[in-house]
Parts: sequence; structure tokens; C-alpha cells
Amino acid sequence: MTIGIVGAGQLGQMLALAGYPLGLDFLFFDHSAETPAGRIAPLLAGEFHDHTLLAELARRSDVISFDWENISVEALRSAARGTRIAPPLKALGVAQDRLAEKRCFQRLGIPTTRFAAVDSRAQLARALKRIGVPGVLKTRRFGYDGKGQYVLRSYTDLDAAWDLLGSAPLLYEEFVPFEYEVSIIGARARSGATAVYPLNRNYHVDGILRLTLAPWSAPRLARAAQRSLNKLLEDFNYVGVLTVEFFVHRGRLLANEMAPRVHNSGHWTIEGAVTSQFENHVRAIAGLPLGDSSPRGHSAMINLIGTMPDARRFLAEAGVHWHDYGKEPRHGRKLGHCTINESTAARRTLRVKQLLPQLYPLLALRP
Repeated sequence: MTIGIVGAGQLGQMLALAGYPLGLDFLFFDHSAETPAGRIAPLLAGEFHDHTLLAELARRSDVISFDWENISVEALRSAARGTRIAPPLKALGVAQDRLAEKRCFQRLGIPTTRFAAVDSRAQLARALKRIGVPGVLKTRRFGYDGKGQYVLRSYTDLDAAWDLLGSAPLLYEEFVPFEYEVSIIGARARSGATAVYPLNRNYHVDGILRLTLAPWSAPRLARAAQRSLNKLLEDFNYVGVLTVEFFVHRGRLLANEMAPRVHNSGHWTIEGAVTSQFENHVRAIAGLPLGDSSPRGHSAMINLIGTMPDARRFLAEAGVHWHDYGKEPRHGRKLGHCTINESTAARRTLRVKQLLPQLYPLLALRP
């Protein structure tokens, strides 16, 4: 079986590495041939809206998936007619549009922040009056890692926010002074069977994930997160891996966004779970039984951002697993990650406190 994947970044690379031992083949489609997945699998290079290349990907694949969200749903649906696509395009379309995503959460009874659609300066003024400040103005599409956002701290920020972002469809939502952020990741098979990973505790700097701890011991929050995840999996008749990110505010969860794919906060599962998120994604979309999502001990995943440190210094530390994506250094770019796994949460915390200052001296490991 050949799995076609739109996008050939590090997520695609890790999908292929997880799928090869299962006897699966991979074909990638990306705008550049110089990609992490392109080093280990055949790749079609061209613009993502190229109908001819999308049709070729479909013709040569038994199922099509994706490692990022910013691909035209209509182009993929049209070019891949007759080829199975997983996760479903309905989920992809909702995840591409922050307004559709919020409305989906609202429809399913998943708590989220108060929000309003904004298509004009007058609508923004009304949204500020109804929801208040502080608040966050966001582009509805193409925002990730903190991009496409403006925090309005007073009504006097309206003009500056509109001047910066007003050329695109927007969403305004209340600013939540959350205590911390968590995510939950689960896989659903074509049979409807599910495998859900433990709750992740995530630490961000400048909107980019820097550190994930898993499992995160918060049983009540974990149950609530899984209920929300299950609602989405069932509603979409989902196949593959789905991630939901939440703010923790006053002891309850507020859904922030979802990702219809494998997720950065699940990289720890490669060494830290019986079956990784990557393997369970390819199992699900290939029609294979899901694997055990139970954790192996207590893990920490540290992203390597902007520049790659000397691997030898970290590999000299016992139990450090190193992942270099082979990408050119660039400010804010995810170049790799490292993972540690310990028998207890206390030992994990100790190891993180030893390693983290070498990478992010200003990132405090708060409880």
C-alpha cells in the first residue's frame, strides 16, 4: 500500500519512518524538493494548487493524508476524486478556519472562548464593545505559531490592529489569562476503534511550543479533554490522528484549536509510548488495527528552535533521544527535538531542570 502525503516536513518524515516497518510505501507532495521527508521517500515538487500534480499523487496512492493544514480542500477533493482521503476533508476545512473551528466547538458543547466574526472595522468595534478588552484579533486562516494575531489591550488599539490585519477575514476573541496549556491526542480507526494518549502539558515562548511533559497528572482535566476529543472524532467520522489544544482557566478547559494531523506535542510518543502517534496515524488510515497508546514512563520533549545545538553535548547525557530534521537554520524555525523518558514524574522534572537551561534559560518550569 502506498500512502500519499501532502506536505513533506518533519511530520511527514516521522510518518514514513513509522510506516516503513509495517510494509507501507510513501509518496510526498511539497512545494520544495528540499524537505525532511524528501530525504527518505519519493517526492512530487510543485505548487499545492497544481491540479496535475495532485491528480498524480492520487493516481499513485491508495490513500492520501497530509502533514499540515494549508492545502486547498477544494483542489484536493477535485484532484483526488476516487482516492480515499484521511483524515476527512470536512475536519481539514474546519481546522483551516478559526471561525468555523470555534463554531464547531460551540455546536458540540465544547467550552471555548467568547468570539465574534470580524469582516470590517465597524464589526471589530462592535466585537470590542460586546466581548471587551483585552482581546485577540486573529486572521481566520493561515495562522500558526503565534502568527496572524494582534492583542488589543485597550480600545485605542483598534486602529493599529485593523491596519495590520484588516485585509483578511478575522476573528476576535476574549483574552484568557489562562494558568497553562494542555493538549490531547487520539487516533480513530476506520472501524471506529480509538486509541487516546495521556494529557500533555505544553510550554510556549513567543507562540511556539518549546517543551511538552507527558503524561500530565490532572485526572479531571484529562477526562474532560477526552470527552471533547471523542465528540470531535465521532462528529467527523474521523480516521487518523486528531489533536485538540486547550487553555486551563480557573480549573476548567477552554478549547483553543484543533489539528487534524499528528502534532508537535506528541513527539514524545516515539520513545515514550507503546505505539507512537505517527504509527497509529498510518495504521488508522491504512485500515490496520490501532496500537497501544499507553505511556512508557514519564517523558519530556524539548523543541530545538532557530539553531541546532551541538548534539554531542546532549547525547552524552544518559537517555537523551535526539531528532535532527535536517532543515536550514532560521529564526523561529523548528529544526529538531530531543526527548527524555524517566520512570517517575519527579525524575523527569529533575532531568528537564538539568537540560532546559542549556537551551532556554528564561523558560521557567512552573508547576
